Amino acid sequence: MARVIIDPDEKKPNIRERVQALGNLPSFLREVYQTSPALTISNTFLRLLRSAIPISILYVGKLIIDEVLHLSTGKLLTFNHLYLLIGAEFGLMIISDLLARGIGLTDSLLGDLFANRTSIKLMEHAASLDLAQFEDATFYDKLERARQQTSGRTALLSQILAQGQDIISMGLLLVGLITFNPWLIVLLLVSVVPSFIGELHFNAKSYSLQRGWTPQRRELDYYRFIGASDETAKEVKLFGLSDFIIDRFRNLSNRYFKENKKLSIEKASWGSLLVAVGTLGYFGAYTMIIVETVKGIVTIGSLTFLAGSFRQLKSLLEGILGRFSSISQGALYLNDLFEYYQIEPKITSPKQSRPFPNPIQEGFRFENVGFKYPNSDKWANRNLSFTLKVGEKLALVGENGSGKTTLVKLLARLYDPDEGRILLDGYDLKSYNLNELREHIGVIFQDFQKFQFTAGDNIAVGDIDSREEMPQLARAAQQSLADTVIEKLPLKYEQPLGRRFAKGIELSGGEWQKVALARAYLREADVLILDEPTAALDARAEYEVFRRFAELTRGKTAILISHRFSTVRMADRILVLDKGQLLEIGTHEELLEKKGRYAELFYLQAEGYK
Repeated sequence: MARVIIDPDEKKPNIRERVQALGNLPSFLREVYQTSPALTISNTFLRLLRSAIPISILYVGKLIIDEVLHLSTGKLLTFNHLYLLIGAEFGLMIISDLLARGIGLTDSLLGDLFANRTSIKLMEHAASLDLAQFEDATFYDKLERARQQTSGRTALLSQILAQGQDIISMGLLLVGLITFNPWLIVLLLVSVVPSFIGELHFNAKSYSLQRGWTPQRRELDYYRFIGASDETAKEVKLFGLSDFIIDRFRNLSNRYFKENKKLSIEKASWGSLLVAVGTLGYFGAYTMIIVETVKGIVTIGSLTFLAGSFRQLKSLLEGILGRFSSISQGALYLNDLFEYYQIEPKITSPKQSRPFPNPIQEGFRFENVGFKYPNSDKWANRNLSFTLKVGEKLALVGENGSGKTTLVKLLARLYDPDEGRILLDGYDLKSYNLNELREHIGVIFQDFQKFQFTAGDNIAVGDIDSREEMPQLARAAQQSLADTVIEKLPLKYEQPLGRRFAKGIELSGGEWQKVALARAYLREADVLILDEPTAALDARAEYEVFRRFAELTRGKTAILISHRFSTVRMADRILVLDKGQLLEIGTHEELLEKKGRYAELFYLQAEGYK
């Protein structure tokens, strides 16, 4: 069945949309079954058994009361049958309790497994999406709503299974009522339907409120994080930001509270009125049963059976209709999850992809390359035309925002150009297998991630398949100078880094940078890209890092981004960017002779050192 995706505007979903959203349930149940067929079948079987318990207990109770009346009037002389009925009712109660516990156990286990499976599937899908999609606020709203479904759908699963169980129980109880008086069914509907309609209406408004506030709830989560986090604690304390952040959180959360309070009061007011109507219908039916009993049409036992059946039917029908409202609302929320799954990456490998050249023969060539970030009219790069020869070291120079990091992201196919093309050995970069391309490119960005892993795992992220290869990890650490950092740690390569988890140790900025550099060296890629790799290192460590970099990249293609001209001079050629465009390119000496932007920046920095 096709998954129904409702247009993500913030209007209250109507009845048609809620019914359409139920089309998501078959796909949902299919995923539940695939999570654990054994648990799903066991849960269903237990619920089928328990669905017959209510009418069985009521009927045995009726027989007990009739038996007591017969004994009290002398119509029966032995208690054997009475004891047998009491034992039967006791047994049914024990079986009911055991079945309930079994259902609760399988519900819990199945719910946990499903939540874990959904979380894994969500992360797997995220890994397939483009970097540009993660930089879009609308995408993040969808991702946030999808994340919420990984745990919230456990309750939906229990509701769907309970719905089936209660429908069977209700069907059995209805047979008794219809046999006695069909008009009781009308009174039953009068006692339940008004409340159901009210719940349906207000659940729709609640869904609309929750969906409409997704960006603001993400903002609240952000304030909650920066207001109490080790990552922001220094700035918050030094700049006295606590009151500012708390006020932002308080104002926004109060706005949400007022919206939700208004809806809750409206729901409670109408709910009280509708419940009163339902209670009137219930007592109408109860009165009818009593009158029929007084007239002698039914026995006292039948009175208890019918009254109990009507009471349970009312409770079951309220549960079924109320649960239908919750299930339809949950099905609407499933749209959020399935919307996320339907997002497709734009940057993919072609069906007939070329293998990555091993070794690279010619190098890379940019032909009039231009790129704009999504939802931006400004060109991040434009009219880029140059070559990066095999084995060449190219330095990128330019002021902040000149497009240096964007250029290397284009080279790694984290983005695709909006104009022009990038060639590798004469073929468009888009024609190569994407995974192979990225496997042969090692990149360390200036905003590299400080993973809260062990020191060894932090290096291993550069080539996760080498995680258990300690000699390779040690070699990469030695090449990046990270070995001097790790040797000081109590647990060496097994030492957890960061303070998020127990026994973690935080590193300095320079120490983290050495660990990050080790990731690039571990990969042994054909193309190595370092984006401000020594910004947090002292002068001595920087010199040693680049001395080793020159040795380790001999014969390899490398791109280096740096604001330090002492570093840039080691490159074979230097490319100067200005506002995303190529301004000049050449060797250090050639650019100084041109007396252009590079010479201006070089002498300006040299003057600063004096």
